[in-house]
Amino acid sequence: MLRHVVLFRRKPEVAKDEALEKSLADRMAALGARIPAIAGWKFAPNELARPPVTWDYVLEAEVGDAGALDAYLSHPQHRALVADLKPYFEWAAVDYTA
Repeated sequence: MLRHVVLFRRKPEVAKDEALEKSLADRMAALGARIPAIAGWKFAPNELARPPVTWDYVLEAEVGDAGALDAYLSHPQHRALVADLKPYFEWAAVDYTA
């Protein structure tokens, strides 16, 4: 089983837009149920602000193997969401065997 962990935060140069951010977060939260390759999905906002080390959101996905991760990453719904996330968020990802 592979775990795919992604941290998101609003880009420093982008003004906060609560409606847009909520829409993007809602879409991220729902994505796991829409892609067959996903075995487990958690998405949550950060609860404690400790700048500059904290990020705004965390996503944890579990997939069976590297092939399943590729299927998720190349899925049209994931790609569409990434295109909408890029102008607003920056992110960092880690993939490891769970």
